[in-house]
Amino acid sequence: MEILNDRDEKLILEYPCSWSYKLIAGEREALEKAIKDVIDERSHKLTHSKNSKGGKYVSMNLDLLVHNEDDRNFIYEALKAHQNIKMVL
Repeated sequence: MEILNDRDEKLILEYPCSWSYKLIAGEREALEKAIKDVIDERSHKLTHSKNSKGGKYVSMNLDLLVHNEDDRNFIYEALKAHQNIKMVL
Protein backbone atom coordinates (compact mmCIF):
# COMPACT_ATOMS: atom_id res chain seq x y z
CA MET A 1 0.00 0.00 0.00
CA GLU A 2 1.31 3.43 -0.91
CA ILE A 3 0.20 6.70 0.60
CA LEU A 4 1.23 10.04 -0.88
CA ASN A 5 2.12 12.87 1.42
CA ASP A 6 2.05 16.53 0.45
CA ARG A 7 5.53 16.21 -1.08
CA ASP A 8 4.41 13.27 -3.24
CA GLU A 9 6.70 10.89 -1.37
CA LYS A 10 5.30 7.40 -0.96
CA LEU A 11 4.89 5.69 2.39
CA ILE A 12 5.10 1.92 2.10
CA LEU A 13 3.07 -0.01 4.65
CA GLU A 14 3.54 -3.66 5.40
CA TYR A 15 0.48 -5.36 6.87
CA PRO A 16 -0.44 -6.26 9.47
CA CYS A 17 0.76 -3.10 11.19
CA SER A 18 -0.09 -0.83 14.08
CA TRP A 19 -2.15 2.20 13.02
CA SER A 20 -3.21 5.28 14.93
CA TYR A 21 -6.37 7.32 14.41
CA LYS A 22 -6.84 10.69 16.12
CA LEU A 23 -10.50 11.11 17.06
CA ILE A 24 -12.33 14.28 18.08
CA ALA A 25 -15.70 14.14 19.80
CA GLY A 26 -17.92 16.20 22.07
CA GLU A 27 -17.32 13.98 25.10
CA ARG A 28 -15.17 11.02 26.05
CA GLU A 29 -18.07 8.66 26.83
CA ALA A 30 -19.63 9.24 23.40
CA LEU A 31 -16.27 8.64 21.74
CA GLU A 32 -15.76 5.39 23.68
CA LYS A 33 -19.24 4.20 22.63
CA ALA A 34 -18.47 4.99 18.98
CA ILE A 35 -15.25 2.98 19.17
CA LYS A 36 -17.11 0.02 20.69
CA ASP A 37 -19.75 0.28 17.94
CA VAL A 38 -17.09 0.23 15.21
CA ILE A 39 -14.43 -2.18 16.44
CA ASP A 40 -16.46 -4.13 19.04
CA GLU A 41 -14.16 -6.24 21.21
CA ARG A 42 -11.09 -5.85 18.99
CA SER A 43 -7.88 -5.23 20.94
CA HIS A 44 -6.94 -1.54 20.98
CA LYS A 45 -5.38 1.22 23.05
CA LEU A 46 -7.17 4.50 23.64
CA THR A 47 -5.21 7.42 25.05
CA HIS A 48 -6.24 10.98 25.85
CA SER A 49 -4.67 13.59 23.59
CA LYS A 50 -6.16 16.89 24.77
CA ASN A 51 -9.30 18.92 25.40
CA SER A 52 -10.23 22.01 23.43
CA LYS A 53 -9.59 25.35 25.11
CA GLY A 54 -13.27 25.82 25.97
CA GLY A 55 -13.75 22.17 26.92
CA LYS A 56 -16.28 21.61 24.14
CA TYR A 57 -14.25 18.83 22.44
CA VAL A 58 -12.01 15.99 23.48
CA SER A 59 -9.27 14.51 21.31
CA MET A 60 -8.08 10.92 21.76
CA ASN A 61 -5.71 8.54 19.99
CA LEU A 62 -6.92 5.09 18.99
CA ASP A 63 -4.15 2.58 18.28
CA LEU A 64 -4.82 -0.89 16.94
CA LEU A 65 -3.53 -3.55 14.60
CA VAL A 66 -4.89 -3.28 11.06
CA HIS A 67 -4.67 -6.37 8.88
CA ASN A 68 -4.70 -4.80 5.41
CA GLU A 69 -5.56 -1.63 3.52
CA ASP A 70 -9.27 -2.50 3.33
CA ASP A 71 -9.39 -3.05 7.09
CA ARG A 72 -7.62 0.27 7.77
CA ASN A 73 -9.91 2.18 5.40
CA PHE A 74 -13.07 0.48 6.68
CA ILE A 75 -12.30 1.49 10.28
CA TYR A 76 -11.51 5.06 9.19
CA GLU A 77 -14.75 5.41 7.22
CA ALA A 78 -16.86 3.78 9.95
CA LEU A 79 -15.41 6.07 12.63
CA LYS A 80 -15.83 9.12 10.38
CA ALA A 81 -19.48 8.23 9.71
CA HIS A 82 -20.38 7.62 13.38
CA GLN A 83 -22.70 10.26 14.80
CA ASN A 84 -20.66 10.61 18.03
CA ILE A 85 -17.41 11.48 16.28
CA LYS A 86 -16.79 14.97 14.93
CA MET A 87 -13.52 14.29 13.09
CA VAL A 88 -11.04 11.50 12.34
CA LEU A 89 -7.42 12.24 11.44
